[in-house]
Amino acid sequence: MTAVLSPVDTRPATGAARRSTGPGGIGLVPTAVLLLGALYCLVPVAWVLVAASKDKADLFDTSTFAPGWSLLENIGDLSSYRDGLFWRWMANTALYAGVGAALSAFVSGLSGYTLSKFRFPGRTVLFNVLLAGVLVPAIVLAIPQYLLLAKLGLAGTYWSVLLPSVISPYGIYLARVYADAAVPDSLVEAARTDGATEFRVFRSVALPIMRPGLVTVFLFQFVAIWNNFMLPFVMLSDDTTFPLTVGLHTLLSQGADRPALYSQVIAGALLSIVPLVALFLALQRYWRVDLISGAVKS
Repeated sequence: MTAVLSPVDTRPATGAARRSTGPGGIGLVPTAVLLLGALYCLVPVAWVLVAASKDKADLFDTSTFAPGWSLLENIGDLSSYRDGLFWRWMANTALYAGVGAALSAFVSGLSGYTLSKFRFPGRTVLFNVLLAGVLVPAIVLAIPQYLLLAKLGLAGTYWSVLLPSVISPYGIYLARVYADAAVPDSLVEAARTDGATEFRVFRSVALPIMRPGLVTVFLFQFVAIWNNFMLPFVMLSDDTTFPLTVGLHTLLSQGADRPALYSQVIAGALLSIVPLVALFLALQRYWRVDLISGAVKS
């Protein structure tokens, strides 16, 4: 039987079709929506940048996006507040986010690899429960976590913020998906045949391959811990252990009685953005290029 081939329509696109796409065939409407979303996200950042340059008088009396000349003065006042307490908050935040995200990436990688490469009873149920954990807001868990850590005598310490940050259901999910796609079963079996222990297989074979995905997990968790407010607000009572979110909140709450603190709070908010931007720029080659290339391996 001879197949009948329909002729290919080679007529030029209609005017409506041409108007719906831009250069390279990209739709104008999706592009416009993305641009509006980017504008929505960047306008508050621009406001913080401008407001941080104003003194306490200009902050409320000048136009919203009219810049000032007091940025260095505001940073100096913030640095001298209670003998540099702000920089203590910055160091605390770096500790919580850095250590917590690193441990979370390792635990997520090990857990995701285990769920991907091992077959054991209850594996599917465990993974489904893990997915359900992704849907639970972290704020719901703050009070139960406080009660549990208080029983252990850890409430009010650095551990009360670090320990809950180690387990990330979303990070484990990402690691499991990445291990499925990037780590070949044949390579794991070959390492086992050579006599390597299971942890040696993970450390020497799977972990190097999963590194780009785990960098992404680290980045997500770092940002989540850096911006976390409710957990340290519930757990900590000593202001020398506060992260930036809680510390700046305490300054903001004092602003009603001391309006000069508003300028310091905004300057602190601006400084708190800088490490996140630097981290994204430093790690972007991992989560933009290597993650894509690793996801298509098989």
